[in-house]
Amino acid sequence: MSTENEGTAVPPAPSAPPVPVDTPAAPAPQGQAPRGQAPQGTGPYGQDSQGQSAHGQGAPGDAAHHGVSSSAPDPSWPPPPPPASPSYGDGGSGSGGGWGSPYQQPAPKSGRGRGGLVAALLVAALVAGGLGGGLGYTLAKNNDENSGSTTVSASTSGGDVKRDPGTVAGVAAKALPSTVTIEAESTSGEGGTGTGFVFDKQGHIVTNNHVVAGAVDGGKLTATFPSGKKYDAEVVGHAQGYDVAVIKLKNAPSDLKPLTLGDSDKVAVGDATIAIGAPFGLSDTVTTGIISAKNRPVASSDGSGSQASYMSALQTDASINPGNSGGPLLDAQGNVIGINSAIQSTGNGGFGTGQSGSIGLGFAIPINQAEYVAQELIKTGKPVYAKIGASVSLDDSSDGAQITDQGAGGTPPVEPGGPAAKAGLKPGDVITKLDDRVIDSGPTLIGEIWTHKPGDKVTITYERNGKQHTVEVTLGSRIGDN
Repeated sequence: MSTENEGTAVPPAPSAPPVPVDTPAAPAPQGQAPRGQAPQGTGPYGQDSQGQSAHGQGAPGDAAHHGVSSSAPDPSWPPPPPPASPSYGDGGSGSGGGWGSPYQQPAPKSGRGRGGLVAALLVAALVAGGLGGGLGYTLAKNNDENSGSTTVSASTSGGDVKRDPGTVAGVAAKALPSTVTIEAESTSGEGGTGTGFVFDKQGHIVTNNHVVAGAVDGGKLTATFPSGKKYDAEVVGHAQGYDVAVIKLKNAPSDLKPLTLGDSDKVAVGDATIAIGAPFGLSDTVTTGIISAKNRPVASSDGSGSQASYMSALQTDASINPGNSGGPLLDAQGNVIGINSAIQSTGNGGFGTGQSGSIGLGFAIPINQAEYVAQELIKTGKPVYAKIGASVSLDDSSDGAQITDQGAGGTPPVEPGGPAAKAGLKPGDVITKLDDRVIDSGPTLIGEIWTHKPGDKVTITYERNGKQHTVEVTLGSRIGDN
């Protein structure tokens, strides 16, 4: 499946994300051009032949947990799922593409980067509810006794409007003050817009890597709250493989309210979802939908040649478009269950800029994984990846993840003394399952491994010479994207 990060078309991603290899593929320059196809090969990241595109609207130059649910959802919510139509947005520039929407610089600059802000025409559809027999009215008789005419006037009040915590309006009212619109500008002047949300009271904001990647080396970052208050910010750490980044507000206010984190492992298909972001630069936009699938293997790229991002994603039909990248995906109680990151694209979305819009297939990084990554980035500034210590083919297939005969850059395909070697795995073995997850390709294996932490024990099922074997592997670790 091919998805695109907000703002850029993403190279088609393999049916499932690849498995991380010991040595990540060399990063390539980023750019906002339509997503290109990720290079074939092996490596710690493993770029699959069909990359998913991340959502972040902006110039590619910019760069590419658990909480307990509160009250049960209000029976009146969620509303019927939206029609299957476009769903993701751009993030900013950076690797892995993302959700964001390009923003207009104060002064025009040449080489703006990933496409300019698309002028959007907003059309509001008003839905009239049934006004049955409960409509109040006043019947007034004419003072003239000889006249039988009457005048009927409508009541001046429709009653009190209540927006309980379990309603979409109630969730949005509570969550919006803790979301920000991020503007990232690289040293070359290329910029993009994405979304983020308050992670803690110290001023840390979680977003996508592709939203802020362009501002990592000397660029400029700002975060604007719905109230209009704008703060300068700096990148604390970013993980290209996970497509997660943490920024920190400078002179952060003392009244920040972090969003409550949910438990993405407990999410079920059909659960209601609420997405918040800045599609095509339209800040503080709220859309609704459902979880349409879980554990969806996704490999995303912004088409700039940079290393791909892999996830075992939550799939939603909530409308997500360029600019939604990095924004929270909430459950019916307002708990964050994912970070909106990529969308399935059909090519040109009809906006006249080559940017694709929502088609009802959006992908979010599960919050359980994102929380762990964010905590590591805040602690050390660098991402930590779980690994098995073997290079696997990144070719799209349906048979499994095959350990290659040669590793990346001429390294051994199975790391000596690594987890795979200790478990007896060899070149040519085809991994078909990791615990109870079916593995149909290298990218899928990578995405599943990265949902775990170093030190976790997993059961791997593999085939060798036509025979099936099962072995327990203790996952190792790799620090950093390189």
